[in-house]
Amino acid sequence: MNDRQLLVDIFTRDGLKPVDRDKVVDAFELVSFNKGDYLLQTGDYARSYYFVQRGFLRSFAITPLGDEVTTNFYSPGQIIMDPPSFILRQPTREQLQAMEDSLCWELGYDRFQELFDSIDAFRNAGRSRLVQSFFALKNRSISMITDSARDRYLQLMTEQPEILHHAQLKHIASYLGITDTSLSRVRREISK
Repeated sequence: MNDRQLLVDIFTRDGLKPVDRDKVVDAFELVSFNKGDYLLQTGDYARSYYFVQRGFLRSFAITPLGDEVTTNFYSPGQIIMDPPSFILRQPTREQLQAMEDSLCWELGYDRFQELFDSIDAFRNAGRSRLVQSFFALKNRSISMITDSARDRYLQLMTEQPEILHHAQLKHIASYLGITDTSLSRVRREISK
C-alpha cells in the first residue's frame, strides 16, 4: 500500500468523487511522531486532526489528584480529533501522546474549513464521523455504568484487540475504569 492509499481508501468509502477525493487527499501532510511525543496537551487548541497511518497513540485526561485516565486509543486507519477543541475552538482538556513511533496524516483547521465548505461529500462524511463518535462515546458511558469490569474487558478483546497488544496494562485499566489489580483479577478469571 503506498503512503496515500489509506486516505484514498477512506475517502472512496465516504463516497467522494475521484476529483474531490484527490483534492482532499492532497490536502493532508504526512507527519511523524516519536514514542512519547505529545500531539496535544491540556490547554492547547487543536489546530489539526489526523488519520493514523502507522503506530499507536492514546488520549488521556488528568484528574484533580494528578492521575492519568485514558480516554481513547488510536491505531492505523483511525481518526484522531478533539471535536470541542478543533471545531468549537476551545482549549483541550485532554492530552494526546504517541505510545510508539507513529506516522499520521495531518489536516490543518483552515484547510479543513475550505474543504468542508466546498465539497458536499466531505462535509457529509465529516458529519457522519462525528455522529458515529458521539454514539460510541454514549455507548461507552452507558457501558461504564451498566456492564461489569469483566464484560467491558471481554468487549474490548472482541472489538479492539489491537489495544491489548500495544497498550500498557495500567492504561487499559484506566480506560476500563478499573484498577490495575482488578484488571489482573479479570484477566486471570478469563484465562481459566
